[in-house]
Order: sequence, then structure tokens, then C-alpha cells
Amino acid sequence: MNVTQLNWLAIAAATLSACVIGGLWYSKLLFGDIWMKASGMNEEKVKKANPAKTYSVAFVFILIAAVNLGLFMSGPQIGLLQGAFYGFLTGLGWVFTGIGVVALFEQKSWSYIFINGGFWVVALTVMGMIVGAWK
Repeated sequence: MNVTQLNWLAIAAATLSACVIGGLWYSKLLFGDIWMKASGMNEEKVKKANPAKTYSVAFVFILIAAVNLGLFMSGPQIGLLQGAFYGFLTGLGWVFTGIGVVALFEQKSWSYIFINGGFWVVALTVMGMIVGAWK
């Protein structure tokens, strides 16, 4: 499959879903305070950051992940459940473990690993559901 055969509306929806999940995941409502402590962030560092740059580059990275997932799940036999399963496996088997390896060498906490890795497991599962179901 090539990128011209992707369902770009599904890719856009999957990208936006990960942005919404991330907004909730890293908010004070869920894991924001724990993540700040585990990552060494604080309110002052957050305020000094350039939010336009951060969010726009993050959006591009998530878009690349959605396109990649769409290319891997290009077969007509893949629907919502299989898409969710493949998204879950991608999140757990590649991203969570990759974050875990890097975090261990950086001597980050298990909280850091589970918060950041967990986000990607959930986000990629939902992204897989959207890409798989929306053919």
C-alpha cells in the first residue's frame, strides 16, 4: 500500500484522537501532577515553553504515527477489533518497551515509564480502532 490509498479522514481522526487523549492524560485531571514530578517538569518550565511549537511538532509526530499505523493496517480484513488489537500491540510491544529502555538508562522512575508508555498504549489502541474501522 502507498500513502495515496490511505483513508485520510481516518488518519486525521486518529491523529486528533491521540491529541485529545494526550490532553486528558497529561492534565491534572489524570496524570499531570505525577508526570510533572516523574519527568522533572514544573509549572515554571511549562510556562517558559513555546506552546505553539510544542503542540504543532507533537501533532506532526502523531500524524506520522497515524500514517504509519494506517500503512501497516492496510488490508481489507482489518476492522475495528483487529485495528484495536494491532494498535495495542504497537503501543505495548514497540513504544512502551522503547520508552522503558530509554527511561531505565536515564534512571527515570517506573511512574515515568507507566505514564508515558501507558499514554501510547491507549492512544495507539484508539488510533488503531479508528483506522481499522474506517475503511
